Amino acid sequence: MRTTLLAATLFAALACPPGGAAAHDAAPAAPGEARVSPLFDQPLPNLPGKSLRGVMVVYGPGGFSPAHTHAPSAFITATVLEGAIRSRVNDGPERTYRAGESFTEMPGDRHAVSANASATEPARLLAVFVVDTADTVLTTPIR
Repeated sequence: MRTTLLAATLFAALACPPGGAAAHDAAPAAPGEARVSPLFDQPLPNLPGKSLRGVMVVYGPGGFSPAHTHAPSAFITATVLEGAIRSRVNDGPERTYRAGESFTEMPGDRHAVSANASATEPARLLAVFVVDTADTVLTTPIR
């Protein structure tokens, strides 16, 4: 499964390289804004009941996502494609990831901080999920 996930992540990253995003991601997000766009949704033939889903997260300068969790089954690998992203998962330390760096989230993790590290430049993040096909809601804000 690790090889399949790695290959899919590489394919998706090559399909949407920095500066060459898909047409629906071409416009930058407004300052303070976070925009999420689905990129692909593919059932995994060798893992019945599981799917590989990819989303592009575009942060405008100073943009952020509220604290959230993901679908209970979701294993996520996220790769910064442009700019820098501040992230904190569960009670771990806050860390800044720069273009080309990746991090993972395990099922049940809480994503307390997800934000553009810059107040002046945009940032883009590719998130690839391995998730139960039946899970239709990928992100739920923490209230």
